[in-house]
Amino acid sequence: MKTDPKSKRGIDARARTVKARFSKGVLEPLADLGLKEGEEVKLRIETLPPKPDADWLKRTAGGWVGLVDAEEIKRYVKESRLLATRPEPRL
Repeated sequence: MKTDPKSKRGIDARARTVKARFSKGVLEPLADLGLKEGEEVKLRIETLPPKPDADWLKRTAGGWVGLVDAEEIKRYVKESRLLATRPEPRL
């Protein structure tokens, strides 16, 4: 590959970024590469963060088991609702 003579960093003028999917031991480009059969290329692999999904709640279920006493929290909330924190309004 020839480098672009105008480039100060020696970056190939044909370099580009293309997404690919790894399946069964093979990288499958998600776009046309425009390469000739047998042409060699240099790959730089960057893994992308996983896409957010709706199952996050199911995956986190039970994460607090044994760490929090739910019955104690319920008692605390019930008792705190019985406290008078404001003066009674005068009508």
